Amino acid sequence: MPQNREQNREQPLIPTATAALWRRLKRYQWRLVWLRQSKFVLGTTGLVRDSEGQVLLVRHRFWPEGRQVGLPGGYAIAGERLEDAVAREVREETGLRVAISHVVQVSSGFQLRVEVAYAGELVGGTWDVDRREVISVEFTPIDALPADLMPNHRRLIEQNADWFRGGRADKAD
Repeated sequence: MPQNREQNREQPLIPTATAALWRRLKRYQWRLVWLRQSKFVLGTTGLVRDSEGQVLLVRHRFWPEGRQVGLPGGYAIAGERLEDAVAREVREETGLRVAISHVVQVSSGFQLRVEVAYAGELVGGTWDVDRREVISVEFTPIDALPADLMPNHRRLIEQNADWFRGGRADKAD
């Protein structure tokens, strides 16, 4: 019976030796993979509406001129659930409490950043603006968005206009 051609061909030395070495490093494989891979920062954004269907917008002190208005958000802390990170960032920036419902977008951001946007609704709290990083905060009708709103945040709001009017938000696939 003829043998398979692949069985007859000699295996190249380098890939074979590399595979054998990799198998011997079993205890350390994950560390080596971690060192080799890119590290990402995980940002969260809140698409927050009030009972009137208005969007929560924040004028950020450190954002670029002409694009200082955007949705509340920030970075997740190691081990923190992303939904909790969004709620925390909204509370820290505005003093407001929100109930997070679902993911509306996951995207790669600037350089090594992954951005996750969640839909959420105002459930309480009182205005307590963090003046160190925020200039002002307000709920705005979605048909009166400011000119200096971050373009990617404008798109996110517009893509979810039905949700602001009481319908469903576009869930991320």
